Amino acid sequence: MIICVPAELPAEALVSRQLDKHFGVSGTLAPRFWATPGMWMWQRSQLVDPRKGQPVYCAGGPAKLLDLAGMRHAAAVGAGVRYQVWSRVVQGTRPAMPWPQLLLQHIADPAKLSLEDAIVRYNNQPRVIAMRMHNAVTYGAGRLNLRELEMFQAGPMAYQHYSASIALTADTLITADGTRLAPASDAFAHRVTYLEQANRYLADLDEDQRLLAVAL
Repeated sequence: MIICVPAELPAEALVSRQLDKHFGVSGTLAPRFWATPGMWMWQRSQLVDPRKGQPVYCAGGPAKLLDLAGMRHAAAVGAGVRYQVWSRVVQGTRPAMPWPQLLLQHIADPAKLSLEDAIVRYNNQPRVIAMRMHNAVTYGAGRLNLRELEMFQAGPMAYQHYSASIALTADTLITADGTRLAPASDAFAHRVTYLEQANRYLADLDEDQRLLAVAL
């Protein structure tokens, strides 16, 4: 979750134990953002939970001190590499039905399609089996996220744009006035709608607007 911190909230309140009190969420600060490379040492105190290293990871801070463009670019590059891996892994398999579609079928008529049967149908698809087999012998960053199957199947550019966008927006965005933006479901179309709304909001941010990343 990304939180746009209201201007009146003091920096001392931006700690994990205050998240529920001020934002109504239970979670912990997440080092998600990169600090801008041109930051002066005295500006480091404006970052939330900064970590050592280059780039400097932090849980938030003023937008002007966060390398949002660099995060987008890196996410897009990484997505391009993952897509190439994915395309080789699933080569020769037919497009698979994404899990959200099967889940909706189950919800619409549980007697016709039980949850257990929906899981079996999803996992038995050759394309899903190919991804699972890759993950079975792969560790770390090389694994493929099964939740992203629908995004992979949309094509390389769609997947790169998705990855670059979600690097900044995460799964939920709380605006400075407390409005919560989130996908209506896990379906790719609903995620795209959310990303459109969240990216439009972030594009108009004041450079002094503080952002905070939270893991729920």
